[in-house]
Amino acid sequence: MAMAMAAAEGEPMMDINTTPLIDVMLVLLIMFIITIPIQTHAVKLDLPQDQPNQQPPPIDPVKNKVVITAQGQVLWNGAPLPPDLIMLRQYLEQTQQMNPIPELHLQPDPNARYELVDQVLAVTKRAHVEKMGFVGNEAYGSF
Repeated sequence: MAMAMAAAEGEPMMDINTTPLIDVMLVLLIMFIITIPIQTHAVKLDLPQDQPNQQPPPIDPVKNKVVITAQGQVLWNGAPLPPDLIMLRQYLEQTQQMNPIPELHLQPDPNARYELVDQVLAVTKRAHVEKMGFVGNEAYGSF
């Protein structure tokens, strides 16, 4: 590189020092060269597609949870059930045919109507549920 000399001994140089600018540009160029092949690399996978009509199996082979809400809704593993509880009975009978039998966790809301809780308990008794437990009993500690 050519070195610029000042015309007079005490005058400042008017040229911009471009060496740091060139160093930064070279570093950025090297970073782009290194990262561009990584960004364009793709792995082709055939992922399963969601079927709008296909629902996940409603029965878990390990544990199933029945929740009774304060509004009078009965939920099976988070999915609402019809108010007649026939679907609940069918699910419970299917669970009793599995090997090993999955646990049933019953979680009534503290403000749920006792009549509905009693109906759910009657359905579980008629389905001959062997493994059942209550979840959330600590919510009743203040009563």
